[in-house]
Amino acid sequence: MERSVVYVIPIRSILYKLGLPFFGLLLMLFLVTGCEQGEAGTGVQTGGQVGTPQMEKAAPAVDGRFTADEGESPESRRIVLGFSQLGSESDWRRANSLSIQEAAAEADIELLFENAEQSQEKQFEAIRSFIRHKVDVIAIAPVVQSGWEPILLEIQQAGIPVLIMDRMVEIGDPSLYVTFIGSDFEEEGRKAGKYVLDKLRNVPGPVAVAELRGTEGSTPSIGRGLGFREEVKAREDLHIVLSEQANFTYEEGKAAMKSFLEQKGREIRVLFAHNDDMALGAIEAIENFGLRPGKDIYIVSVDGTRKAFEKMVEGKINSVVECNPLLGPILMQAVKELMAGRTLPKRIVTPESVYTEVTAEREVANRKY
Repeated sequence: MERSVVYVIPIRSILYKLGLPFFGLLLMLFLVTGCEQGEAGTGVQTGGQVGTPQMEKAAPAVDGRFTADEGESPESRRIVLGFSQLGSESDWRRANSLSIQEAAAEADIELLFENAEQSQEKQFEAIRSFIRHKVDVIAIAPVVQSGWEPILLEIQQAGIPVLIMDRMVEIGDPSLYVTFIGSDFEEEGRKAGKYVLDKLRNVPGPVAVAELRGTEGSTPSIGRGLGFREEVKAREDLHIVLSEQANFTYEEGKAAMKSFLEQKGREIRVLFAHNDDMALGAIEAIENFGLRPGKDIYIVSVDGTRKAFEKMVEGKINSVVECNPLLGPILMQAVKELMAGRTLPKRIVTPESVYTEVTAEREVANRKY
């Protein structure tokens, strides 16, 4: 929706900034040269006459939230970004938060950072505080896909552009956000499935697979599960016999895997964990049960944290599908492009790789998280 923006420059604020001595001089000039009749509050022209101020009009930033009374040009003022982070549930998430904070400082963008600790309601509260602060851009890493349309409408009505990061939102009107920055989660699931099929190509069936899912209703959990199933259905004697939500956390991954082993024990040949933290918790449960992770039970995970790479080097994880958390520089570049009036693509997908026991040793030292 286009809006007209009127720039009002109060003479009182100009005089206040110039100081009382200048005001006294101005009064003397007024008394010496005389004055024209007019309403109170008119400005000062060159030549000693009182009239409309002759000042250069400042250009507005996005949606006209910059006004000349603020005393800065759009090019010189700092961009203010409000970012709602969904939580700190894993090493991946903590690395993601640090990347955003460091990239904002590097880009000289003022960052208002709010951690919702896995609560959508807290995300709504943070977003409304960003609206009250009249930030330039709002970025959101949503805890779940659903329930976002009303709050996104509030942001749109405030005239603030929105960037969605890491996890997607499920809405009917895609104009409510500018772009999505993150991974292709279904492709991550397909990559995991392809590795499993290749790893088991000489292993006779039936093959029982256990799955540790992330937060219920979250984009990564939905996408990775769909992609994995799409790929492994090519082998008819491979079955996902156990699947449980473990919220992307070490402790819940450990508890769920303990439960799996109590139910199926040595029947389980493969574990697909939707993130590294759950896989690391599962490794502890497998070892406590007396089995060898990576040998008695093949393990495939998603993320690519240093701890997971160390376990690959030890032979306890067989493969990790990378999901890059270092999205800060991409986000800040998108913010700057947006504020410069440039058009962004609707989806920005980060490049990612697949690592195995063979490649882990030479890559582990390069992990920044």
